[in-house]
Amino acid sequence: MRLTKFGHAAVRIEHDGTTLVLDPGMWSQRESVEGADAVLITHEHPDHYDADHLRATDAPIFTIAAVAAQIRKSAPDVAERVRVVAPDETWSIGGIGVRAIGELHAVIHPDLPRFHNSGYLMTVGEESVFHPGDALTFPGVPVDVLLAPVCAPWMRASEGIDFARAVGAGRNVAIHDRVYSAEGLGIVDMQFGRLLGARGLDYVRLPDGSDL
Repeated sequence: MRLTKFGHAAVRIEHDGTTLVLDPGMWSQRESVEGADAVLITHEHPDHYDADHLRATDAPIFTIAAVAAQIRKSAPDVAERVRVVAPDETWSIGGIGVRAIGELHAVIHPDLPRFHNSGYLMTVGEESVFHPGDALTFPGVPVDVLLAPVCAPWMRASEGIDFARAVGAGRNVAIHDRVYSAEGLGIVDMQFGRLLGARGLDYVRLPDGSDL
């Protein structure tokens, strides 16, 4: 498996001739979708969904109903490539298995409406990879690689650390990292690294374009 970080929450996974791209939003690089066999989108927020990125590929798009509605409105030219998935639905893309996890975005503030969100649990060869999107929903099964949110308006660092500890993945790759300043990311990297390391769990935040 080759896993490449492409800015904020965008991750590209390549395995045995199949390429999936997750959440190529406005803070990710356009090249993330080049040659993709499928694009998976967790929810409709622009840091996870960018219509122009979807126009840069002819790959099918797997996402939830709320995102499909947004695509029909803002990018009708790509809407025919959208496949709507439901919670706990499973499917395969090439040799990669995918399962939709959860239904709702984390609470941003009690006075704001909840958005829908789906995480994606992928079986990549003998390894499992979980991208939760903007939620701290447990996948319910052991995970080898967690794409771990590290900073967000809806999350304290302590919540992200506790989530990663509870999932218990041997490898944790930081995502959702464009909200803090460089100084703030230095602090959160230290906290995640120290507290996950104390449980024997690896933590890394990859530079954009770098591979795991």
